[in-house]
Amino acid sequence: MTIIKSAKKYEKKGKIEKANKRYEKALTLLIKSNEKKPNKADTLNYLGFTTRKLGDYEGGEKYYLQGLALEPNHIGINEYLGELYVVTNRIDLAKERLKILKDCNCEEYDELKEIIQGTKKSKY
Repeated sequence: MTIIKSAKKYEKKGKIEKANKRYEKALTLLIKSNEKKPNKADTLNYLGFTTRKLGDYEGGEKYYLQGLALEPNHIGINEYLGELYVVTNRIDLAKERLKILKDCNCEEYDELKEIIQGTKKSKY
């Protein structure tokens, strides 16, 4: 989603206010999309991501769990939910997400592993 990519760029530059405005706009569009076509794991992943980026970890977790109910092995959801668990100090749950990603041969596994080990700072 272009708005989310734009928000991430602003966030990397430390322009948090501009990033948050884009996350809020993305969230509004995603909520509408989810109402029109519910039960899409990718949409729920983005909903979880934007909600979490705006500081609502509980809301983000709910979206991620809804997405996992549809697609238990969704790579993005498992990584982001794992990161949310690290930020909310639930390392055991983060490690469960990592186990699911273990065989994906993907960068999401490496990123989550580094965040759990503390060698990489979570962006959240």
